Amino acid sequence: MTLITAAPAAERMSSRHKLVLTLLLGAQFMLAIDFSILNVALPVVGEGLGFGLDRLQWIATAFALPAAGFTLLFGRVADLFGRRRMLLTGMALLAAGSLIGGLAASPAILLAGRVLQGLATAIATPAALSLLTTSFPEGPLRTRALGLSGALMSAGFTVGAILGGVLTDLLSWRWAFLINVPVAVAILAVTPAVVGESRSRDASRLDVPGAVTVTGGLLALVYGITSAGARGWDDPAGLGALAAAAVLLVAFGLIERRSPAPLAPPRVLTRRTVTWGNVGGFIAFATETSLVFLMTLYLQQVLGFSPLTTGLALGVLGAGTFAGGVAAPRIMGRLGGRTTLAAGLVLQAAATLALLGLGSTRDGLALMLAATAIGGFGNLVAIVAFMGLATSGLPDGEQGLATGLATMTQQVAITLGIPVMSAVATAGTVSVLGGVHTATLVNAAVAVAGAAVIALFLRRS
Repeated sequence: MTLITAAPAAERMSSRHKLVLTLLLGAQFMLAIDFSILNVALPVVGEGLGFGLDRLQWIATAFALPAAGFTLLFGRVADLFGRRRMLLTGMALLAAGSLIGGLAASPAILLAGRVLQGLATAIATPAALSLLTTSFPEGPLRTRALGLSGALMSAGFTVGAILGGVLTDLLSWRWAFLINVPVAVAILAVTPAVVGESRSRDASRLDVPGAVTVTGGLLALVYGITSAGARGWDDPAGLGALAAAAVLLVAFGLIERRSPAPLAPPRVLTRRTVTWGNVGGFIAFATETSLVFLMTLYLQQVLGFSPLTTGLALGVLGAGTFAGGVAAPRIMGRLGGRTTLAAGLVLQAAATLALLGLGSTRDGLALMLAATAIGGFGNLVAIVAFMGLATSGLPDGEQGLATGLATMTQQVAITLGIPVMSAVATAGTVSVLGGVHTATLVNAAVAVAGAAVIALFLRRS
């Protein structure tokens, strides 16, 4: 009888847990909003500061390069030097970068602000996630916390698009930057009183050669992807960067095998749940974020909606993702991580296939809203399962590494997904609608293939 009554108590969050969870989720929600808040406002920003159409992509690239390139490094730094310290450092950089971007009078200053924002994301996101995983023991409590985290992060991407349109229409694009400043300052003020410091207890040193090669490799990879997406996949600069990325990342793997204190220990990287969990997460993020791009293209270029109306229409997808994040912990409790990840991708793929029924009139708008909501639900279920798998079975001292790897997976997937689907949508098509249909079909096929790979290779533990 004692065992039956003790389990629910162990699965119940204390007041302290709820306070920590609220603060960390607030930080992650703001970082997610920051990622997407400028997407709708890019043309207006270009007009205001004199960016040519061919240079607008650098506003996004200046953020994506440091956000993806440095996240694995700073995830490990958080383990060694303090997760709360790195969260505070990231929030301070975010406030500074947002202030610089909001007050920018030239393209160079704006890009400097975006670089700082991307660096802040690389520092703060894995720190906040590892504080979350180390604050909640592995099991139902952690799964529930990760479900809420995934729901709010995905909702943040959608809210960012809507908020960017509202602020740009009603005030100025500058407020898409400046709105971050008071929120970051509030988090800086409250965090020391709510969240305790957390770090690895071993005396490992930072693996400098590993840090240099993996950071350089990821920076080259993201630059190569964005350059190829903007200029074509035969662009010499893009191909050169991708070749350099391959060399540096291979060198990183060789260094880690010989290093006495590796940045990313091979035993962690080759752990089945970490490897295949991140594969599933990569597919989930790459397909859904690129699908949002395709639906934005459809709503604006085919149906003629304004940016603000487009953001509001995609809000239904945000509602679906939020519901998926809330439901995911219960689904994982019944099905397990592997089945939940595969099932989420299958549901997402089925909803994506339904979008092939969209036409050139607004008659199919109800179909789009329903399909994106259902697909968003499946996508978030898969993402929560990915985060649970990618951080499971590892000691607290390696949670920063695990969450840094997961965050890197997310950032690279988002960076890769959009240019690849954009290339598919524009390759050999005579109409925007035809290109959207082709890319949507490819998107669904990738999600199905990902589900099959996860079901095949991620055996039950």
